[in-house]
Amino acid sequence: MIVKDVVSDVLLGMAVLVVAGASLGVLLMRDAYQKLHFVTPAALAAPALVALAVLVQAGWYENTGETFLALVIMAAAGPFVSHATVRAIRIREKGDWRLQRINGPSGRAPRGARER
Repeated sequence: MIVKDVVSDVLLGMAVLVVAGASLGVLLMRDAYQKLHFVTPAALAAPALVALAVLVQAGWYENTGETFLALVIMAAAGPFVSHATVRAIRIREKGDWRLQRINGPSGRAPRGARER
């Protein structure tokens, strides 16, 4: 019983350290693109450590299965949330998420390019 408590406490402590480090990275980075890189450990590694702590403490029961199911959903949704966040940042900065068209030497858009 004591070993389970120690191992789960160590895992939870590691999760706290991951979140604290990720928070410090978000605080110190200059732009939103750099900050987004530090969100991933807090969104994926820390919940994985918490899920392992639940597994160590409770064993294989319904709560453990629900915890790992939530972890799988978070891992699957993470890239989509990151993509949507980067797209929103680009729209806020540039007004559009698409790459800007480069005009030719004549100052006109290339043939076949759609005008806005």
